Amino acid sequence: MATTRTALPERATTPAHRDGNVLRWLTAYTVSLIGDSVYFVALGWSAQKAAGPAEVGLVMASGVLPRALLMLGGGVVADRFDPRRVILGSDTLRCLLILAVASGIALTAPALWILVAVALVFGAVDALFVPAVGALPARITSPDQLARVTGMRSLSMRLSQIAGPPIGGLAMGLGGPAAAFTAAGMFIALSLPLLLTIRIRSLGSRDAEPPKPGTARQDLLDGLR
Repeated sequence: MATTRTALPERATTPAHRDGNVLRWLTAYTVSLIGDSVYFVALGWSAQKAAGPAEVGLVMASGVLPRALLMLGGGVVADRFDPRRVILGSDTLRCLLILAVASGIALTAPALWILVAVALVFGAVDALFVPAVGALPARITSPDQLARVTGMRSLSMRLSQIAGPPIGGLAMGLGGPAAAFTAAGMFIALSLPLLLTIRIRSLGSRDAEPPKPGTARQDLLDGLR
């Protein structure tokens, strides 16, 4: 006697724009980027006040250089270790650094070498944060929603670029560089509880081949190739 097999309906995938997990990540990502924009406004203004227009380029380059040089290494760290820990640790360091600068500027005028040191440290920590938080979309949504999440991420970047400088300028006008640095730190601090609530899934599957053993140095050389 023949039997009929009834296919069970597949579980519907929640669209990315309705997925609370994706929206929490997107909100955290957006407010963190706004904090970055406000920070750079405050840093450039403080450098101009501490030395002059020529030294602004030196300070800004001090922040961009370590980020550019260490970004690939940050990607290796994000791949080999728990991305949640990398994100939370680096984001916490960025927040504490900016708030410490705000406290120092509130007490005394910043020296040029202090601003250069802050820019160097922030750039180095940013080289860990940016690859880790950027690698989350594949871990928080299904593959069929990944393109939509990528589009939402691009929109978030545009929004932060539009909103960040005016917020930084407003804070600067109301309370000077200390207020602007404080605003930047508070935006980054707001992203921390949101990042804590994100559910991250594993990228592996039972049918996938196990990852080949290797060292961080080998991964770094592979990335350079």
